[in-house]
Amino acid sequence: MAKRISFWLLWLGLIAYAFLFAPPDRPDTLSLIQNLSTGNWDGINPLVIALFNIMGILPIVYACFLLIDGRGQTVRAFPFVIGSFAVGAFALLPYLALRQPNSSFQCEATGLIRLVDSRWTGRAIALAALGLLTYGITQGNWADFVQQWQTSRFIHVMSLDFCLLCLLIPALLGDDMERRGLKDNGLFWAIALTPLLGTLAYLSTRTALQRENP
Repeated sequence: MAKRISFWLLWLGLIAYAFLFAPPDRPDTLSLIQNLSTGNWDGINPLVIALFNIMGILPIVYACFLLIDGRGQTVRAFPFVIGSFAVGAFALLPYLALRQPNSSFQCEATGLIRLVDSRWTGRAIALAALGLLTYGITQGNWADFVQQWQTSRFIHVMSLDFCLLCLLIPALLGDDMERRGLKDNGLFWAIALTPLLGTLAYLSTRTALQRENP
């Protein structure tokens, strides 16, 4: 119960911070979003480009956990996954608050489940994410990014959203490991303490689901 309350409080705090305490929107925010969405990236800081695109990859990372986890929950995971592509952690935190611990998989593995369970899907995600990280870190203008983070609600909240999505994975990781017969606290903490990179490595190498009879 304490964990569920914590997720609800974090969700409410995130909403309050985004609307009450984050920097105001800049006049060019809508234009920036349109250019980022359409690939018109001339003149845009590569760090912003990389962050924006990674925010499209992280919901896929969560889908690889939630679409499996949701098969054993009373609340459907699919709407939260869809919402995460638009608003990230704002959509995922309510699911984390509503879900129950569930370390077994008792359903038939549909084509979608096999897709999100596949190591090859994890490797494709890792390749895309690592490419974007490398591009942003090596080509980006850090001073400009800090200035935008301080003056743009869009960049500020997107950065906060990115950090939360990277840090919340352990809330799903333990059950996902147990569904695969992995009961290794050392491995859990190795993944949990290396945000994003540990998760990408896990998705690229995790063993297949172990289906239990209902």
